[in-house]
Amino acid sequence: MMGQLTIFTDLDGTLLHPKTYSFEAALPALNLIKEKNIPLILCSSKTRAEIEVYREKFKNNHPFISENGGGIFIPEGYFSETPSSQPSPARGEGGVDLILPPPLTGGGKGEGEKYSIIILGRPYSEIRNVFIGIRNRLKIKARGFGDMSAKEIAALAGLTLTEAKLAKQRDFDEPFLFEEGEMRIHEFLKAIENTGLHWTQGRFYHILGDNDKGKAVNILKGFYEKKYGRIVAIGLGDSFNDLPLLKEVDYPVLIPKEDGSYAPQVKLRNLRKVNKVGPEGWNDAVIELIGAFSD
Repeated sequence: MMGQLTIFTDLDGTLLHPKTYSFEAALPALNLIKEKNIPLILCSSKTRAEIEVYREKFKNNHPFISENGGGIFIPEGYFSETPSSQPSPARGEGGVDLILPPPLTGGGKGEGEKYSIIILGRPYSEIRNVFIGIRNRLKIKARGFGDMSAKEIAALAGLTLTEAKLAKQRDFDEPFLFEEGEMRIHEFLKAIENTGLHWTQGRFYHILGDNDKGKAVNILKGFYEKKYGRIVAIGLGDSFNDLPLLKEVDYPVLIPKEDGSYAPQVKLRNLRKVNKVGPEGWNDAVIELIGAFSD
């Protein structure tokens, strides 16, 4: 092997089926990853609370990235060097090193897990206020998760009520959608950019700060390089919001949408496109790439 393999993966529509959220078809690859002690870093638009549920299901003890790169959560003691010694691009000064209290959600047992967190995103309250301000000023029909009940989010996203409640526990970004018939989508997105904030798109549109999955992946790659020397990074995603992640890895893999189409914005010279949806395509790609780099 030319270096330590590391895998950075999106969840929805990638490792998880876009409708059922099942990952059963990816179990062979997940088992192989564990067998070979390959770090598997979950990198999602989901909240910390949502990701913790899947980390427990996967028996995953590696760092993870929440809300489109808003936060990097590193289990206590995972790296010998603490994140606080690294610069934080979002702050322009020393990185943030906070030990969080034990998780209150996510199904953790006992006292839960403590993390160091590198914060790249802006506070949710700030993001939400800008969103409301733009909507009121332009009179454009857009609704964010902050406007919706857990029951409504569950119906929109195909989640259980419990899962939808976790999706509302946001720290760094606001998912939103435009109401049917709204034609001024471009105007709204441009207004977000004019405030100095950013937007991206997965299952929903998202308004967020100067963070993305790629910036978070790049920071974690630096820690892994200090731990292992050279690393070989694989990245998997299915949407526009995964493009920054895919740009930062050595082997980017694009998973098709449920209808077999690919996110049109994702164009990279070395991009691998698989032809199966969700965990089936994920499983095939991961097994193939691990095989190519195995001794």
